[in-house]
Amino acid sequence: MSDPHPSDDDQTATRWRPETLAVAAGRPERTIDAPLNEPITPASTYVAAADPTGTVGYGRYGNPGWTALEAAVGALEGGPALAFASGMAAAHALLELVPDGGVLVLQQQCYLGVGSLAAEYAQRQRFTLRLVDGADTEAVLAAAEGADLVWLETPANPTMEVADVRAVAAGRPEGALLVVDNTFATPVQQRPLTLGADLALHSATKFLSGHSDALCGMVVAAPGRQDLLDRLGAVRRLHGATPGVLETFLVLRGLRTLPLRVRQATASAGELARRLAGHPAILRVRYPGLTDDRFHALAATQMDGFGSLVSIELAGAAAAETLIERLRLWVHATSLGGVESTLERRRRWPAELPAVPEGLVRMSVGLEHVEDLWDDLDQALRGL
Repeated sequence: MSDPHPSDDDQTATRWRPETLAVAAGRPERTIDAPLNEPITPASTYVAAADPTGTVGYGRYGNPGWTALEAAVGALEGGPALAFASGMAAAHALLELVPDGGVLVLQQQCYLGVGSLAAEYAQRQRFTLRLVDGADTEAVLAAAEGADLVWLETPANPTMEVADVRAVAAGRPEGALLVVDNTFATPVQQRPLTLGADLALHSATKFLSGHSDALCGMVVAAPGRQDLLDRLGAVRRLHGATPGVLETFLVLRGLRTLPLRVRQATASAGELARRLAGHPAILRVRYPGLTDDRFHALAATQMDGFGSLVSIELAGAAAAETLIERLRLWVHATSLGGVESTLERRRRWPAELPAVPEGLVRMSVGLEHVEDLWDDLDQALRGL
């Protein structure tokens, strides 16, 4: 069994900084000749006990590799965690917290997969869906009246709006759960549970893994809300949304360098955003680290860093696609948060929200040298 705080002094462990937690949490017990990392356990069947209480029981119910990853992510976010097969599997489980006939308040600037799934449920009259501008706190709180669950995503994918988590958490009506998708910020730069949220969501496929080689999702509950995690765990078991043992191993291995990766990528993103903001081919740069960005002040108080996602707007779809075709170092790809810098025109997806401009390109800044990234962008932008 992995220990989320591998120390004889739990108080010392709880004071550890994110850089330390990312390395030390989720390790096997320190015994002579024990492996330093939790090994892969490819098991679907376990030796049983007469009383199954407290045992793994079956491969769909648990795995030592899941437990290790959950301990590490939970330590970083500040609550108990559950791993899922993907970010969307985790999102589906969270939507199951809305009762039949209930009300979901969803930030309209959100990942298209979440928006599409919520719309499908609403169309089937599973629940009532109230779409709202997540950056308008008053509108969110008004929509939250009588709601069962409020869903924020901040910064938002791909339009980079920042929602005021603390204000929504404090002002929501009693009984309304608050979920925050923390994929873009990561627990290194934002901890929604400390801001008052009940649950934090991650597509661990992205930054937590960081190497573009594993599908995984994570949900972390606020301390004292094990009841929510138990309900989500039941969804995971009954719907078969369990993560692979190799995938959880890879995500945990990537997590060890998360603070270093996030710091470097954020520094490069800030520099690129500043240069792009002054380029004549760019209509708008969406990045909360820019001092003239609409969300800069809020992000500066809510986040510990502005992230490594930058969205730029060009004159239209043709200009955006020409930019992408000319690039040699940047990789045209869906997904984000890897060591490699990627980008894409989001409206190429038919299901993308109409509010996303046709010429918007979402850029995920990786770990390459910032001058090489800029040189590639600069040559591709010439003449646009």
